[in-house]
Amino acid sequence: MTDTRPTTTAAPAHFIGLMSGTSLDGVDGVLVAAADGRVLAEAYLPFPNELRETLMVLQAPSENELHREALAANALVRIYAECVHKLLGTAGLSAADVTAIGAHGQTIRHRPGEFDGIGYTRQLNAPALLAELTGIDVVADIRSRDVAAGGQGAPLVPAYHQAMFSSDGETRVVCNLGGISNVTILPAASLGQPVYGFDCGPGNALLDGWAARHIGQSYDDGGAWAATGRVDNALLGALLSEPYFRQTPPKSTGRDLFHAAWLDTHLARFPKVSPVDVQATLVALTAQCVAHDVLRYAPDCKGFYACGGGTRNQTLMQAIAARLPGVTVATTEALGVPPHQVEARAFAWLAERCVARQPGNLPSVTGAKGLRILGAIYPR
Repeated sequence: MTDTRPTTTAAPAHFIGLMSGTSLDGVDGVLVAAADGRVLAEAYLPFPNELRETLMVLQAPSENELHREALAANALVRIYAECVHKLLGTAGLSAADVTAIGAHGQTIRHRPGEFDGIGYTRQLNAPALLAELTGIDVVADIRSRDVAAGGQGAPLVPAYHQAMFSSDGETRVVCNLGGISNVTILPAASLGQPVYGFDCGPGNALLDGWAARHIGQSYDDGGAWAATGRVDNALLGALLSEPYFRQTPPKSTGRDLFHAAWLDTHLARFPKVSPVDVQATLVALTAQCVAHDVLRYAPDCKGFYACGGGTRNQTLMQAIAARLPGVTVATTEALGVPPHQVEARAFAWLAERCVARQPGNLPSVTGAKGLRILGAIYPR
C-alpha cells in the first residue's frame, strides 16, 4: 500500500549572532544561514549615552552595583531584541525560522586565573529576557565554561577564524582591533601546528577615551586627529613597560587593566606632552603591541587581516603596516568577510556549535584543560 501521508522537510537552520565589545559603542548583529554561512541580514544599533556611561562605570567597583548591573542588563537586552527584530525584518524571516541567538553579553569584569586559581569572567546579560522578547532560544554565558576548565575564556573567536580564514599554503594572522586588540595566529595547514591566539593589549579603548576627553567625540574619526600629532618616544617607552606585554600566552586582558586611570598614572610623569601627541602615541602603542606579537609568534606570517572598529582608523592601520614590512596588511574584506561582521558571525557560529553539542574553544589558545562545549541555552 502506498503511504499517502505528507512528508515534512526540516526548515533550514538560521542563527543570529550579537556582539557588543569593549569599545562600548553599540551592538552588531548578523543573521546567518547555517547551511552555507551566508549572511542574510546585518544590523547595528548604537548604545544610548546613558547606557554607555553606566556600562563604563560598571567596569570598576561602584555603589549599589548589583542593582545597577541588573537594570543595565535589562536595558542592554532590549537593544539586543530590537536588533534581532531588525534582522528578521530585513531577511524576511520569522522567529520560528531561527534556531538560536548567540548573545555574548557585555563584558564588565574579566579576571580569569586569579584569586582561587580559577577566577571569573562576567558578562552583563539577561538571556531569559531576550528569549522572552524574541521568541527564540538564546545561547549565552559563552566564556565561563572555558574559565572553569582553567582557561582564559578569551579570545574565543580564534576557532571561528580557523574555520573561515586558514590557508593551506601560508601562515596568516587575523587581528581584531576592538576596545582591546587580539590576534589569532593561523599556521599554514601543511605545517600541522596548533592555532594560537591572545589579547595583545589596548585597541580602541584608550584611543576613544582620550578623544572623548579632549575633542568631545566618541572616537577619533579615521585617526585624523592622531595624524596631526607626533609620537612621544619617552611616553611610549613608559607605556610599553606594562608587565602584561611581557607575559607569554595564553593571556587575556580588558578594561580591568587598560583604562583611563592606567593612562593617567603614566601621563603624570609627562605633563608637557600635548593631548594630540598623546593620541599619536596611543596609536603607536596599539600598533607596536600588535606588530611585536606578530613578529614574535608568527615570524613566517605572509598575510595580516584586521577586523573590528579599529579598521576604520586609517592612521592605526598604516602604523601597523609600517611595522610589518614584507607582510600583506589588509582587512578581512580581502578574505570575503566584512570586518564589522566578523565577531557577530563568530558568536552565531558558537551558538550553532553549542546547539549541536560541539566544542567551541581551542585549548591551544585559552589554556583550558581540553575542548569544551561553550554556552548555556535559554529556551524560548
